[in-house]
Amino acid sequence: MALELGIKGNAEVLCSAENTAAAVGSGALPVFSTPSMIALMEKAALTSVQPYLDEGQGTVGTELNVAHLAATPVGLTVTAESELIAIDRRMLTFSVKAYAGEELIGEGTHKRCIVFNDRFMEKAQAKIK
Repeated sequence: MALELGIKGNAEVLCSAENTAAAVGSGALPVFSTPSMIALMEKAALTSVQPYLDEGQGTVGTELNVAHLAATPVGLTVTAESELIAIDRRMLTFSVKAYAGEELIGEGTHKRCIVFNDRFMEKAQAKIK
């Protein structure tokens, strides 16, 4: 399988007390948090392309440009969708959207870089020494 434009992904999570703005510290209200929405968008993107990568490779998030458009109360399911819209060597760009039911609650773009997992972790761990 080859990495190509148009690859789509999705992920979903129930809005619960644990992923509200009040719980994660990004706000004071019990609604789905922006950090949780972003994490769900990233999950949709990363899982969509992982099957197309070589063994030992993965992707890391490098950039997000998203708008959180609407509040989601506890009890609703949030679904994120991604579509690969650009490939520039190792840099992948995705269109991302999040929905609570039929309502669009967030949208934007997300970039991920293809890495060799072992080398990436070696460089990260070297910072401890």
